[in-house]
Amino acid sequence: MMGRTMFIDPGRCIGCQACVSACRECDSHRGKSMIHLDYPDEGHSVASLPTVCMHCEDPVAPCAEVCPADAILVTADGVVQEADTTRCIGCANCVNACPFGVPKIDLQAKLQLKCNLCYDRTAYGLAPMCATVCPTGALYYGTVEELQAERPGVQVADTFVFGESEVRTGVAMVVPAERVRWPVPGGLPVVEINGKDVRR
Repeated sequence: MMGRTMFIDPGRCIGCQACVSACRECDSHRGKSMIHLDYPDEGHSVASLPTVCMHCEDPVAPCAEVCPADAILVTADGVVQEADTTRCIGCANCVNACPFGVPKIDLQAKLQLKCNLCYDRTAYGLAPMCATVCPTGALYYGTVEELQAERPGVQVADTFVFGESEVRTGVAMVVPAERVRWPVPGGLPVVEINGKDVRR
């Protein structure tokens, strides 16, 4: 079972952007937010979705695998770091490789930007900035046992299928038990959760 990590509960997001503001306040980001708030059906729905790095585990971080400058490192505990500014060449390979659409390129600085799970905080047992300010718990930091004790009846998905590719992540998505067909970011229907076929 997973250790302490981030859980994304999209059904609880109200689009307040507190997570974006809190991320901007982090000393290591210099006023830039590493979290994105996406609106999957903009103009037709008020639905919003916080998008943070999913810290892919298997295969090991596609963004890091395709980096020609070895700028993206993965820590021993599985946190995929943002690109090392002394090595990143701004080629955008990581942007194209990420199945979740997380990394962004700062065209002016020619650098990749992405969430690193507030490693300066989580390495010491503190929650990421975004999770500490989320008023609804759409971003939750803890163990799966803590989450399920607080929210009975939820399932946690850490394995996602994109066409023929399966990706297991260190950050998980909360899926209500009664709504197993919930769509993942990008509008793809969930057909497998943690390797189990959920189609009916």
